[in-house]
Amino acid sequence: MIASRVTQNNIHQIDLKFISQRAKQCGGSGIASIGRLAKEYKAIDLAFGAPEFWTPEALKQAAVRAIDDNINQYAPLWGIGQLREAIAKKINRSMNVTVDPDREVTVTCGATEAMQNVMMTIISPGDEIVVFAPFYENHVAAARFHGAVVRYVPLHPTEWSFDRQVLEAAFSDRTKAIILNTPNNPTGKVFTREELLEIADLCLKWQVLCVTDEIYEHIVFDGRQHVSMLQIEEMRSQVIVVNSLSKSYHVTGWRIGYAIAHQEITDVLRDLHEITTAGAPAPLQIAGVAALELPDSYYQSFREEIQQKRDRLLQILTGLGFVCYQPQGAYYIMAEIGSFGFTSDREFATFLIKEIGVAAVPGSIFYSKDSQQNNLVRFCFCKLDSTIDAAEVRLSRLVA
Repeated sequence: MIASRVTQNNIHQIDLKFISQRAKQCGGSGIASIGRLAKEYKAIDLAFGAPEFWTPEALKQAAVRAIDDNINQYAPLWGIGQLREAIAKKINRSMNVTVDPDREVTVTCGATEAMQNVMMTIISPGDEIVVFAPFYENHVAAARFHGAVVRYVPLHPTEWSFDRQVLEAAFSDRTKAIILNTPNNPTGKVFTREELLEIADLCLKWQVLCVTDEIYEHIVFDGRQHVSMLQIEEMRSQVIVVNSLSKSYHVTGWRIGYAIAHQEITDVLRDLHEITTAGAPAPLQIAGVAALELPDSYYQSFREEIQQKRDRLLQILTGLGFVCYQPQGAYYIMAEIGSFGFTSDREFATFLIKEIGVAAVPGSIFYSKDSQQNNLVRFCFCKLDSTIDAAEVRLSRLVA
């Protein structure tokens, strides 16, 4: 009887009432959609921030040993104690800041889950979140998914600086937090201590949290130093750090991230982490200890290598007619496309994939929907020399 009422036309349809309003407004990743198009057209991928470098041998061996030692079941849900202790020791060594591995550190399935857990922990619907634009799209997506109203503060090229008065105007008694990303994706900006102090002043004035994504902390160029908001003593209880092993150690597929926060925030964050993923991979957490114990020479060598790739791609793009903003950190280049005669960055990025065979991300993905910004693209240079060589050959067909 039920089957007789099902027509051929609607047998595979579903009523969209089953989809939550929150999910409907979320949408997918713009960067991922570019990646899918690049794969379809076999374009060289200078869009996705996936490093093409080998994972350090010490990490691979540590992971294999952990698996052989049968560390293959559930890890403690907050993270294996050895790893949390290694995180705390590394922060103390590199920042001269003391964190409690038992009360302030939570190991997560990558920085993405850490950021989601943080947003779940701190946001009530209607709370306002301040975000610098351009921004990493997952940050805004996480905030909006949990009901936040986002206030955007522009970063101005070429140094990607912000206007103190504009930033101050974005704060109010409705503001719950500001999201900071330094070194920054997509611009490569490294926020200075002076800039952090300006942000801290406003956080303290309005009693606002600072959620800081520091996943590129070791990728800084031209002698610069990464400074964390954790190092601003007055902000110590109002800072939440999100980080990961992914970028510094070339293990983006391991999904080992962490969050550092005041104990009272951490208590709630851990509860939410337990009901979302229930824990990160156990053997890879053990291997993460080996990563965090690598000597300073490892980071120095890595910085030198990635800076050479930055300089090479800058030279290639500038020679073709792009106006490039030299990144201070991370591994992305933002470039203006005005000389190529396209009406929008999305149109140009599609042309680049389909006709030239190279993928870049339209810059408008990193701005709010009502922004007028549409003349930038983001290139990624964490690639093998052979990949950059091949991209140079294809890009040479561009005519400014």
